[in-house]
Amino acid sequence: MKRFADLNEAEILALAISNEEEDARIYLQFANRLRADYPSSARIFEAMADEEHGHRHRLAELYTSKFGDTLPYITRQDVTGFLKRNPIWLLDNLRIDAMREQAETMELEAARYYERAAGQARDIDIRALLADLAEEEKRHENLAATLEAGVPKEERQSEEETARKLFVLQIVQPALAGLIDGSISTLAPIFAAAFATQHSWDAFLVGLAASIGAGISMGLTEALSDDGEITGRGLPWVRGAACGIMTAVGGLGHTLPYLIPDFWVATGVAGCVVVVELIAISWIRTRFMATPFTSAIVQVVLGGLLVLFTGILIGSQ
Repeated sequence: MKRFADLNEAEILALAISNEEEDARIYLQFANRLRADYPSSARIFEAMADEEHGHRHRLAELYTSKFGDTLPYITRQDVTGFLKRNPIWLLDNLRIDAMREQAETMELEAARYYERAAGQARDIDIRALLADLAEEEKRHENLAATLEAGVPKEERQSEEETARKLFVLQIVQPALAGLIDGSISTLAPIFAAAFATQHSWDAFLVGLAASIGAGISMGLTEALSDDGEITGRGLPWVRGAACGIMTAVGGLGHTLPYLIPDFWVATGVAGCVVVVELIAISWIRTRFMATPFTSAIVQVVLGGLLVLFTGILIGSQ
């Protein structure tokens, strides 16, 4: 691989042309991704892509005037420490805030590249253009704030509400489903084992197996149920991870108290944890799902108590 200091002026311009072309494609990808839900931000990314195309044309014209029509074959991978960009397909499911941060990073890196390249160039025209581009890229160092400021207040509020809805759809819903399943469905086997054996360690092992098994099962079910392409529910592995982890957490909450050797103390602590879990589920439903707290807690507590007493009843036989 080449060091940056070893590049000649033709290679410096060729890499800059390639970089501007790729950045423009990334911004257009962002714009296409955001157009349906965030039209104002999409328009800003389209304008940024146009700016990158303008940079590329200026660089190409200068290159042609200095070195002819044939670009040297050199890629960013050939240069140690050159600007790195994630493949476009990895950027498809970034959230809007992450896109803004990514754009800010891209512009900052480009500005640093042009500064360093301008310092290395000897041709006065090349040095001048690279210095000008460095200044233009610097104006976007705080790009996240620039993007926010460029969106009208009413549309920004609409975009924030859309982002909240997508967060609920893609993260909160699968995580809540997992928490409910883990907290409630594991009550019966754990307390059945606890009252059947009246040994804390036995109840802990049953709870551990039930929680982890349920987490794996729920995670796979959620991930395989919907690829998110049509429903807009996001990456399946993200939803599956959220659902699976919260399922395991819900079950482990009232499993861990059975590490206490005294069976009745462990059961009392586990019962208190169950109450906290049910209240937490009710609060999440109220906070994110617009369910009245009284209604949510009645539904959740009633279901949880039915499952709990079923486990105790069966284990006491």
